[in-house]
Amino acid sequence: MHAKIRPLLLPLILIVAAACGGSADSDTTRVVATEVATAVFEPAPTIEPGLRLSTEDIVKKLRPSVVQVLTEGATRNTFGQLVPSQGIGTGVILDTDGHIVTNDHVIRVGGRLANTITITIADGRTASASVVGADPATDLAVLKIDLDGLIPAELGDVSTLQVGAEVVAVGFALGLEGDPTVTRGVVSAKGRTIQEESISINDAIQTDAGINPGNSGGPLVDENGRVIGINTAIISGAQNIGFAISIDLAKPIMEELLANGRIERGFLGVTPTDITPSLARNLGLPSDRGVGLASVDPNSPAAEGGLQANDIIIRLAGKEIRNSGDLVEVLRQYREGEEVTVHFYRDGDEEETTVTLGGR
Repeated sequence: MHAKIRPLLLPLILIVAAACGGSADSDTTRVVATEVATAVFEPAPTIEPGLRLSTEDIVKKLRPSVVQVLTEGATRNTFGQLVPSQGIGTGVILDTDGHIVTNDHVIRVGGRLANTITITIADGRTASASVVGADPATDLAVLKIDLDGLIPAELGDVSTLQVGAEVVAVGFALGLEGDPTVTRGVVSAKGRTIQEESISINDAIQTDAGINPGNSGGPLVDENGRVIGINTAIISGAQNIGFAISIDLAKPIMEELLANGRIERGFLGVTPTDITPSLARNLGLPSDRGVGLASVDPNSPAAEGGLQANDIIIRLAGKEIRNSGDLVEVLRQYREGEEVTVHFYRDGDEEETTVTLGGR
């Protein structure tokens, strides 16, 4: 999308003498794969299947499962000096073992993992969090705290969610003190693609529910009080347009992070760019769908498979590739060493090759 996508982490600058930029030199937060957890998320107590709840009842059901995420680290200002920085985001309790889902960008300060991550739960207790695993590509991270009496959220199902359905967003917007901010809206669209720097999400929910900085990692909830998305971004300059990562996309990512501490996915070694209708017309392409290769890394799996810059991938492993989100989603299903067939356009002709995927 051409509009600027803006993450929802709220930065808090402790030293405000100068603007901050760059990244910290030190990073003391370790990515730790704790004991392998069973990927079964414990739902919060349900009321009655299919019962549409009032906003008050939704908040009452969900509030114990929503946490504040406070990060501390350092960034470099315009003079190259390290200055302390904080950030505030939101998270959702997944199980009684203390696992929490939030956004990957929430746990980073200046592009690096935060030095410390502190969780505050609904009853006011706080705990230091370790990072079980993070996936920058989908902007998801799983944390772990050691507290008892935790109440996990109930996760929903986006496949049955209808455009126009009412939803509620919950999060620590703008870092305001006290309870999280609650806003209500509708599902404006499903299956949106979000692309921003290293992030590529092809199953995002668009909503007009009020979402503000600090909401990152917080839940988007359906009328039954079930989490159907993890709030992640807004479009700068636009009103009433926010995005949440579909819980149907998030579930397998969370499960793999819990099991392995990282996401393994096939690697091509290309810089993709979406084909727009105008670009397709200018190039004389038969379709405006596909992914153009702006560049191909030397000695990468793609290069070794014969792909070149300016090729346009239209199918990968038998699946249609409409945009770069599709490309990422298909690669996510394959591992290093596996072979995939690539169909692509080159100079107006359709060609085919086989690529042995790398890993990353």
